[in-house]
Amino acid sequence: MQTLSVGASLIGHPLDPPQMARFEQYMRILLEWNERFNLTSITSPREIETRHFLDSLSVVLALEHEPVVLRHSRLLDIGSGAGFPGIPLKIAIPELEVYLLEATGKKVDFLRHITHVLGLSGIVVIHGRAEELGHQATLRETFDVVVSRAVAPLATLVELGLPFVRRDGLFIAMKKGDTSTELDHATTAVSLLGGHLQERIDVDLPGLPGNHHLICIRKTGPTPARFPRRPGMPARNPL
Repeated sequence: MQTLSVGASLIGHPLDPPQMARFEQYMRILLEWNERFNLTSITSPREIETRHFLDSLSVVLALEHEPVVLRHSRLLDIGSGAGFPGIPLKIAIPELEVYLLEATGKKVDFLRHITHVLGLSGIVVIHGRAEELGHQATLRETFDVVVSRAVAPLATLVELGLPFVRRDGLFIAMKKGDTSTELDHATTAVSLLGGHLQERIDVDLPGLPGNHHLICIRKTGPTPARFPRRPGMPARNPL
């Protein structure tokens, strides 16, 4: 796990031995479960270390100017899958109150199992869809940071994510490749949903392929009550 250790130090958040041990346990259990369930197509330990763990921790680059995040803030990971980026961020920043939102039952089972085995407190697994839960009063506009690594157009991710972000909070979309066209196509969605494009951070860390980016959108106003639209609509018909 040398690459993970070096990468975490480079982003200004070095990992201590107990944290490294948790990552090693996380990898072992992920590979065990992946033999029975399709949790991830990445099965090489080296690639899990970089493309899952280190990639998840790259979110810290967007939080370095958000000191409140290090003081018991609420972070929501939409479409968490096997726990990325939410669980690595929780391991690295224990003070975070992390919520993992996932729609697939088997992945929810894994998330509940792994968070229990790793002994992570202050982490909540939610089974459901963002289109529905984005209208729930206890979740809507209550999170300091919302992040998603899901593979979807930026305009779709913005509609799923911004309804959960509090005023002045941050939505972070983790993207790969050329994002210029996506950013252009998402301009209407960002504005309509109460956001403002703050910056695009280019991620350059050892072991990670190039063209990784963090699209950071600041919540500047309320999201209209009609958003997000019903399940499937944000993906089929992006704003």
